[in-house]
Amino acid sequence: MSNSMVVVLLRFPVGKMLSSIRHTGTRGLFKTSQSPGLTSSSLRQCLTRSFASDTLSNGTRELKRTDRIVGYWLGGCCVMVIGSVIIGGLTRLTESGLSMTRWHIIKGMKPPRGEKEWNEEFERYKQFPEYEYVHKDITLADFKRIFYMEYIHRMWGRAIGLTFALPAGFFLLKKWVPKHVKPRLGFYAGVILFQGLLGWYMVKSGLESKPKSPGDVPRVSQYRLAAHLGTAIFLYSSMLYTTLGLLLPIQKQNGTPAQLGRLRGLVHGAVAMTFFTALSGAFVAGLDAGLVYNSFPKMAGQWIPDDILALSPKIKNFFENPTTVQFDHRILGTSTLLFVVGTWAMARGVGLSPRARLAVNCMAGMAFIQVGLGISTLLYYVPTSLAAAHQSGSVTLLSLAIWLMHELRKKAPKL
Repeated sequence: MSNSMVVVLLRFPVGKMLSSIRHTGTRGLFKTSQSPGLTSSSLRQCLTRSFASDTLSNGTRELKRTDRIVGYWLGGCCVMVIGSVIIGGLTRLTESGLSMTRWHIIKGMKPPRGEKEWNEEFERYKQFPEYEYVHKDITLADFKRIFYMEYIHRMWGRAIGLTFALPAGFFLLKKWVPKHVKPRLGFYAGVILFQGLLGWYMVKSGLESKPKSPGDVPRVSQYRLAAHLGTAIFLYSSMLYTTLGLLLPIQKQNGTPAQLGRLRGLVHGAVAMTFFTALSGAFVAGLDAGLVYNSFPKMAGQWIPDDILALSPKIKNFFENPTTVQFDHRILGTSTLLFVVGTWAMARGVGLSPRARLAVNCMAGMAFIQVGLGISTLLYYVPTSLAAAHQSGSVTLLSLAIWLMHELRKKAPKL
């Protein structure tokens, strides 16, 4: 054996080498009895396999090093998407979303430069209804603040596209992307592009909107706002589930098949309820419905307000009547809390892995925090800080529910 080979063996972790021997057999390391001895090619194969993956004693399959690299990248994309959701919420709460009145993919990446360009942009903004009905008295300095808020939101969206597209192309060329993840990347690319177009479609509705009654203000369509938010949360949820699959191996659950089957169904229900509650929050934000009844648990001393079905046809109330929209959000939020607590109670009697137990406990705790944030936001007339925390809390609760759903999945996909 050469001196260089001895050095390599001394540096090589014994545990990984034994793991590779256990999977490949001794024939992969040693020659036959006719030609005994350790070959350099066999040793190289052993080293490559051992460094390429880690066998985890608690899991049912190996996680390759390249899987983890792709997983960390997708996790970073998840953070970017959630950052966009939070920034979008702040843009909405600060009434900044309609300050940029034009949309260009490339040209729009540069903000105004110099007083002349800023004044031109400000004069253009004055031609739209929001200036007349909401920001009539703002100065150029005030306009710059709301403009930059929307500008950051748009640039963040472009950054998501680059953060996703460039590494995705590299990983595909290197053939690091697992087979079952490849079609998902194509789907994510399409959703990201669609989301950008949907964002402008939403803003356009606000630029064209005029007050329908005294005291009303121009605002984006609550339908388009809900579609924009819902698409972002759906993209995040799908990316997160894929990320967890690439980073966390399955841990064995000790419950019976019947128990685990019922628990999986409840967890899927918790994910769905959390998602639709968050979606209803978009209608609350779009209609400023958080400002109509600022008491809890009753609404102005009533369990069911008199104007809950004031619009005709009745179905319009669920999407266009601020009273009904807030009432629905209250019911959905409370129902989600009760459902999550029920799921947690059932999970206590099931033999879960340590990670699954942690996930279900965190989910239950976050459900109480989220309801507390929602009530506080309502009672304090929707301050920006509490409203932003409430929106972030909904995403946190959804993330924990998805984590638990991932922990309880039946089997891992083949890589």
